[in-house]
Amino acid sequence: MNFLDLLTKPGTASTIIIICLVAVLGILFGKIKVLKIKLGIAGILFSGLLIGHFGAETDPHVLHFIKEFGLILFVYSIGLEVGPRFIPSLRKNGLRINLLASGIVVMGFLTAVAIQFIFDVPISVITGVMCGAVTNTPSLGAAQQTICDVMASPEQTELVGMGYAVAYPFGIFGIIISMILLRMIFKIKVSDEEEQYKKDITGLAGKLIAINVEITNQNLIGKSIEFLINTCNKDFVLSRIERKGEFFAADTEVLLEEGDKLYGVSTKTNFDQIELNIGTIQVTKEQEITGRLGMKQVLITNKELSGKTIKEVGISRRFPVNITRIYRNGNQLMPTEEDSIEFGDTVRIVGEKKALPEVAKLLGNSLKELSHPNILPIFMGILFGIIIGLVPLYIPGLPAPAKLGLAGGPLLIALILGHFGRIGKMDFYITPSANLFIRELGIVLFLACVGLSSGKYFVQTLLNEGYIWMFYGVAITFLPLMTFAIIARMMKLNYLSICGLLSGSMTDPPALEFANSISPVQAQSTAYATVYPLVMFLRVLLAQILVLLFS
Repeated sequence: MNFLDLLTKPGTASTIIIICLVAVLGILFGKIKVLKIKLGIAGILFSGLLIGHFGAETDPHVLHFIKEFGLILFVYSIGLEVGPRFIPSLRKNGLRINLLASGIVVMGFLTAVAIQFIFDVPISVITGVMCGAVTNTPSLGAAQQTICDVMASPEQTELVGMGYAVAYPFGIFGIIISMILLRMIFKIKVSDEEEQYKKDITGLAGKLIAINVEITNQNLIGKSIEFLINTCNKDFVLSRIERKGEFFAADTEVLLEEGDKLYGVSTKTNFDQIELNIGTIQVTKEQEITGRLGMKQVLITNKELSGKTIKEVGISRRFPVNITRIYRNGNQLMPTEEDSIEFGDTVRIVGEKKALPEVAKLLGNSLKELSHPNILPIFMGILFGIIIGLVPLYIPGLPAPAKLGLAGGPLLIALILGHFGRIGKMDFYITPSANLFIRELGIVLFLACVGLSSGKYFVQTLLNEGYIWMFYGVAITFLPLMTFAIIARMMKLNYLSICGLLSGSMTDPPALEFANSISPVQAQSTAYATVYPLVMFLRVLLAQILVLLFS
């Protein structure tokens, strides 16, 4: 078999070669700027459409498998990443952003119904256009299955796919354009949104500041460090004490004396409370710790300590050492006794030099342990996710049951595993680099396969009636997005969370990739994962209802 045969005759090897070719060209396309905007990961979709248009032959079964597996990898990695923050986010903004996302879904559905009534569009076409305009592949599959059951017409089923392919490209761009327009309309400064998000996540109103506090509160004289920690735990984190020009560790049994200076960290918003409860504050620069005291950054790799609070671990009670910082997922946290330490965290410890190696050994501090790939939870989670996704949800009046599908099921399980972090002695931590690799690989495979499967008849359909279908798709995409984006901002929702909300309401991985490129924080992915399960269910359900309404 020569190289030309590999590109023109379907088979497993030829399909994989073509997908790799699409990926390479798409990544290069994605780096090209158009009006200062890069296509990014969406370049792979358009390279797939292009190569599919020129007649690349692929095995449909292999293509379908790779597409679904890529989507599973992508959503599963997102679930693991945002899982630790999912429940707190759900408690804080969950109801609000799920209502907004549901509003986008319902308005898109009603727009499709209105277009069908006004322009008498064939039900197969408007259903496919709606699925493509909201970039939701599972709803396409559900709609095709319903049409097959109700109409028993292969031609009508193919029309759904054509409508989907025509509307899909603007579905992606429509979300991105909505994000850009929202930013322009409200003159949003991304750095301000980042700071606000970090404040909401860490509980810190601003950056941590190194300070020293001279004790002037007479009520503290003669009291122990343990008493001070218990009363000022959330305002001030103590690292060491200066007494008569000499520094020593903040051992919990040490009794405070008048004139002692307490060195540690806090935030500006706590300064008034600290001065009221302790004494006079002086802001200091980060100083090198010398003498018998030392400082060390330590990785938490002892799985037995993962998930335990600082109080439960009891470092300051067992050693003349304190934890003064926690670094987690790019955020700097001010540790309180109630905060937990998690596998993969980095903590700063300050105390007696001779005790630091022993504390580091207790906490783990093993790069080898941290970098070792944790494969078992990936396949275990995907296994249970697929099983959950295939469970039928019977709804009266629908000929086919709704399901979470191969995307919604793994995402739901990943969120649960990411939230709990472990089941018994089994840990589900995956290093950020490994998680990012899985996510990128998944989205590349998914988009390459979508482009190839839609490319063959894309141009032909576009030149006939497809351009009109495209305008229908624009309305279904753009009107709900901009309407609810503006409403969300008027409700004072963080811009980065709105970007994740818009991407999640369309269950659109490329749009999420664009949203993530706006800022390195995880507000976008967290909002995406918060709305995704409900939105996925509604998309699948409403696609079937649309068919039943007009068939």
